[in-house]
Amino acid sequence: MRLTRKQKEEQSIEDLINQMFIIAGHEVTFDDVKDRKDAWYLQWTMTTKQNKELKKWGTDYLRKKFRTTKAIAEHQMEWFCLQYGLKFSDFPNIN
Repeated sequence: MRLTRKQKEEQSIEDLINQMFIIAGHEVTFDDVKDRKDAWYLQWTMTTKQNKELKKWGTDYLRKKFRTTKAIAEHQMEWFCLQYGLKFSDFPNIN
């Protein structure tokens, strides 16, 4: 059975969130946060290096899953990180 585009998008969000937690080194999964209505993504952190790794992994994943261009996949990963990305533990202080 083929998935609809919407089902593929929902599955990709789940896969990206799971991979984000793996890369950040947290033992949490999409199932742990899917029904939460709070800002759960602020509860855990990742480094800027881990974020770059997630963006690369996600770009490759989205290109393959949706057969899209690198630029579109990178753009989608930027939106993903804005919506669901964990806060940075090593972001430089701007003072």
